[in-house]
Amino acid sequence: IKFAPSGDAAAEEALPPISPADRARALAESLPNIAALTGRTVVIKYGGAAMVTSPERTIRDVAALHALGLRPVLVHGGGPEINSWLAKVGIEPKFVNGLRVTDAATMEVVAMVLMGKVNKKIVATMGAAGVGAVGLSGVDGGLLQAVKVENEALGFVGEVVGVDETALEAALDAGLVPIVATVAADDDGNFLNINADTAAAAIAGALDADEFILMTDVPGLLRDVKDPGSLIREVDEEAAGKLIQDGVVAGGMVPKVTCCLSALHAGVSATHIIDGRRPHSLLEELFGPADAKQGTTIFRDATDSDSDADLDDARPP
Repeated sequence: IKFAPSGDAAAEEALPPISPADRARALAESLPNIAALTGRTVVIKYGGAAMVTSPERTIRDVAALHALGLRPVLVHGGGPEINSWLAKVGIEPKFVNGLRVTDAATMEVVAMVLMGKVNKKIVATMGAAGVGAVGLSGVDGGLLQAVKVENEALGFVGEVVGVDETALEAALDAGLVPIVATVAADDDGNFLNINADTAAAAIAGALDADEFILMTDVPGLLRDVKDPGSLIREVDEEAAGKLIQDGVVAGGMVPKVTCCLSALHAGVSATHIIDGRRPHSLLEELFGPADAKQGTTIFRDATDSDSDADLDDARPP
C-alpha cells in the first residue's frame, strides 16, 4: 500500500527486533485485556500521520484486533492523498478559516480518491494480512445520512444527521472488517465531503461501540503542549469539558475532544485519543497496562455508567 506523503512526514525509524521470549511475555501479560475486549465493537478513526509514515502497520494492527476476537470498524480520511490528486488534475486547494472548500470539481476528486483508491487499498492490505474486509462509504445503504453545512462558502461539505448501521452490522456478523470512506449523499443524490472524526464518532454511537479511538498526530491531551510529559492519561466527561473551558484543550484538539464527548453521550463506553505516529499505538492503548498507556482515555461519568448498570440489571436475562 502506498499513499501520498505529507510534506513534513519524517522517515519511520526501524524498530528493534523482539525476541521470542519477549513476544511470549507481552502476549501473556496482555491476556486479561484481550479477554475483556473479545467480542467487543471498536471503532477506529484512521488518518493523519498514521496513513503516511507506515500505513501497512496500522492496517495490520487492525487485522490483529479482528484475529484476537474483537469487532473492529475502520473509518478513514485521506487528506494528503486528496491533495496529491488535486495537484495532478490542476485544482488548487482552497480553504476558508482553515476549512477545506469542496466545490463540484474538488468533490469529484474527493469521491474518487476516498471511495476508490484509498478505501480499496486498505481492503486489499487487510486481505493480505489474512483478514477479510469490505469497503463501504457513507453512501452505501444510506450508512451516513447528511446535509450540507450552513456555511455555503464551503461547498459540498456535509454534516451527519443520522446513521443506518445495517450494512455495518451485516459485515461484522459475517466476520468482515468494515472499512468506511467518509463520503455521504444528500437527499438529491449529491456527494458530500464529511469530516472523518465526526463521522467516526457518529458511527461509534450508532453501533453502541465499547471503544472509540481517534488516531491523531499528537500524544493525547497535554496540560502543556510544549511538554510531552504533561500527558493526561485519563479524564471523565465533566473534566474533559472543563479542560476546554479552561483553555487547556485548545485549537485543533477542541473538535477532537468534542467528537469523543459526542460518542460518549451516544452510549460509547470509552474513547481514546492516541498518537498514530507511535508504532503499534493502537494495540498498546487497548491491551497495555493502564499505567503504561501513551494516549488519553476519556470515559463516561460515573453517574452515566451507574444508570446504564441499573438498566442492565433491570433487563430480563
